[in-house]
Amino acid sequence: MTEHNACPLPDPRFRSLRATEAEELGVLVERCAAGDREAFAELYKVVAPIVHGVCRRVMVDRGLAEETAQDVMVELWSKSAGYRPERGTVFAWAATVAHRRSVDRVRSEVSRRRREAALPEERELDGTDEALLREEDGRRVRDCLETLTELESQAVVHAYYDGLSYTEVATRLASPLPTVKSRIRSGLIRLRGCLEGN
Repeated sequence: MTEHNACPLPDPRFRSLRATEAEELGVLVERCAAGDREAFAELYKVVAPIVHGVCRRVMVDRGLAEETAQDVMVELWSKSAGYRPERGTVFAWAATVAHRRSVDRVRSEVSRRRREAALPEERELDGTDEALLREEDGRRVRDCLETLTELESQAVVHAYYDGLSYTEVATRLASPLPTVKSRIRSGLIRLRGCLEGN
């Protein structure tokens, strides 16, 4: 092999730069574990694009991917004390959490769609559903609302307590309309199950 065709050796300065960056990210994660919100803001800028990219590759629905990416970032913040540098870089940790969350979300969506398809009849939510929400004991409804995800709860409250249309809820939450409809539908199904004691 001639010298011209040989692979160039990596520049030691580049290797040193990458090691320094990895250490700096590790320090940011340690600061996050101590509750430092500024550190998380810095970490977010660096890691969020990778997290979002992983979610988009796994998930077809852009809205669900964005929602899942936000969930991942919250998990990285809340579980930052669990990061172990000896197991891999911060980038690898974030990508692993994003991939796991995305796969779980896809499985959950597939399962939800199968359950909905097995229902005898898909129907639009009617006045009975609204009456159920408004007439049930207030404390019980609030307790059941707490069993929903935050996003489902927001969508249901805006639609049924604030009286917004689905389109208005989508605008208020800055989410795609199909995502909002899905959140309201799944939220009401879970809410009804909770209220009925299932």
